[in-house]
Amino acid sequence: MSGTKSTLSEALADFVEAFDLDQVPGDVLDRAKLNILDALGIGFASVGFDFAERLASALTEIGGTGDYPIIGMDLRLSQRDSTHLNGTLIHGLDYDDTHSGAVVHTSASAVPTMLAAGLATGADGRRALGAFLIASEAASRIGAAANGGFHQRGFHPTGVVGAFGSAIGAGYLYGLKGDQLLDAQGIVLSQASASLEFLDDGAWTKRNHPAWASACGQTAAMMAKHGYFGPRKPYEGRYGLFNLYMRDPAMADPSVITEGLGREWSMMGIAFKPYPACHFNHAFADATLALKNEHKLTPADIKSMTARIHEDQSNVVCEPEVNKMRPQNAYDAQFSVHYIMSASMSRGQFTLDELEDDALQDQTILDLCSKSGYEIDPESAYPTYYSGEVVIETNDGRRLAHREAINRGSADNPVSPADIEAKFFANATRTVERAQAERVMDAVMSLESHGSLDVLADTLVKS
Repeated sequence: MSGTKSTLSEALADFVEAFDLDQVPGDVLDRAKLNILDALGIGFASVGFDFAERLASALTEIGGTGDYPIIGMDLRLSQRDSTHLNGTLIHGLDYDDTHSGAVVHTSASAVPTMLAAGLATGADGRRALGAFLIASEAASRIGAAANGGFHQRGFHPTGVVGAFGSAIGAGYLYGLKGDQLLDAQGIVLSQASASLEFLDDGAWTKRNHPAWASACGQTAAMMAKHGYFGPRKPYEGRYGLFNLYMRDPAMADPSVITEGLGREWSMMGIAFKPYPACHFNHAFADATLALKNEHKLTPADIKSMTARIHEDQSNVVCEPEVNKMRPQNAYDAQFSVHYIMSASMSRGQFTLDELEDDALQDQTILDLCSKSGYEIDPESAYPTYYSGEVVIETNDGRRLAHREAINRGSADNPVSPADIEAKFFANATRTVERAQAERVMDAVMSLESHGSLDVLADTLVKS
């Protein structure tokens, strides 16, 4: 690659080639390891759910077994199939981290890329951690540059931009240089995909989005390594990402991708999830619980509950309203603000237990869902924050309201490292013993000291 760096893919390629882990600030490294830990914990928790078993069966039948570990299972698959299953496990409960500005679940594609491509190349812990940082940073910036435009077009940004992050993260591990890094980004443009159609019926497809992104990113990088030619303007080209995947390409701000790249870390804006549900719903869980606890409310007190929410968010978690009032499965429930408010009011919490069948069929919760609704909030801070307000009218005539201006877990309202570690253990020990979970945490938190990624990989398979 030579001459003036005039395209976005050239700028990202330069970022990869210049990357030096020693120049990454310590707080960024610490955050990255917590992101990895959080993702793996969710992967363990997902093992007990039906979708995990069904996908494992499908991938084993179509591709057989292999050498690459599956989180929380006594199973090893091929590089791409392990990527597909591990990414789905990490994202499958919608409990994984989200870059607030990009609305992208970064770790669900970056961790499988780090793990599979890292093992394939014999990477040590430092190089693997570097790949995670590169993939996360690229996906965060590309997603943020769209300013919500992917959602408006009907695409799930996690699957779309995660593919680009994974392509250059894997490219780093594969040792790609110059034009190879441009090819990898160009190739993956034709592979990146993720439809929001699942929102209408609670279909399981969203769970696969970051997994497929990681798999096609690694594939694109390997194709580039072997000389496969890709388009040079995958982002800003006539049929590039922003012109093709956005309803209004003018919404995009490509400077977000390049400004401060390599010096400032956009991934520090990644928020950890305190609840296993769409991040757009979190403020409404917290607001409902705050009102319940402050006013000693019970389901019998409730005449109505209203979520005040940004219009763009309402398209994801409020409509079609007839479906949101009666979620048909756990995934439907995770994307229903009606259910999140109702379950929180009824049970005083929102955990994985509230996604079990007994909760989904709980008549008290369903009765509250029928009393729940939403209205558009012109004062919402979205997309800077996933803010939200809950307004409750009680049967005795009171009107009670609580606003969460900055969603908990975001960079400006963070959860603590201790909270993230506690979440990891709560999730991991749903599948493995505490001793194994502790080995996983030790391996992650000392990742850069390992001479081989096998140290981490060997802790993941259920013993």
